[in-house]
Amino acid sequence: MIASLEHSNKKYNIDLSQAIDISIPLDTLKKRVTAWYVPPVRIDAVRTEEFTGAVNEGGSVNFRDICFNPHGNGTHTECVGHIAQEVYSINKALKKFFFWAEVITVQPKKMENGDQVILWKDLENLLCCENISALIIRTSPNENEKLFRQYSQTNPPYVEEKAMQQLIKRGINHFLIDLPSVDREFDEGKLAAHHAFWEHPHNTNMERTITELIYVPDSVDDGLYLLNLQIASFENDASPSKPVLYLPHSI
Repeated sequence: MIASLEHSNKKYNIDLSQAIDISIPLDTLKKRVTAWYVPPVRIDAVRTEEFTGAVNEGGSVNFRDICFNPHGNGTHTECVGHIAQEVYSINKALKKFFFWAEVITVQPKKMENGDQVILWKDLENLLCCENISALIIRTSPNENEKLFRQYSQTNPPYVEEKAMQQLIKRGINHFLIDLPSVDREFDEGKLAAHHAFWEHPHNTNMERTITELIYVPDSVDDGLYLLNLQIASFENDASPSKPVLYLPHSI
């Protein structure tokens, strides 16, 4: 199926059968990516005295309980409810699901204290696309290990507060990254980049989203894409998500 769309006064064809999934699956592999000290995903058949929820054990259907943490067990999308005292739901915050997006590849900078930080001055030099509302960051190096990395207690790279402040000035409302957080693992609870992106608490934007723990394969070039940001309908600050990219072709 081919869709024809216009962006910045240019017309594009998009083949909707050529989806590029940049999510990391939720499964029970012990080596699957985790962060924030959470255990691996558990998927267990329901068992009672009268029922077994596993066909290979004689049950009539597979009927399983799933236990996971959206922030620590794979790709997830979150709203301002992640840092607010009030209860805000990603299911209510995200009401549009298709966005023009740019993919960029960034090398975090090594700082004197040993931290690795994504700086605004580097992002500014990489941004090329106009009139986009979503930014997708692939960090370099881009090892396949990102699909299985155990991030807890590793002080992963994070995003400079100024970068978030500048991105929202450029109209970015949806920020996607292949790291467990836009903030430092241990930052005394400041979460400066989260607060800056949502302008919380003084000018809070309820519609912006942050998606973390994506994986963008090397086969995906930097540039303009149509993003379909899919979530499950959880009434929670965050949900497992499935961001999907489509490559536009100029007409």
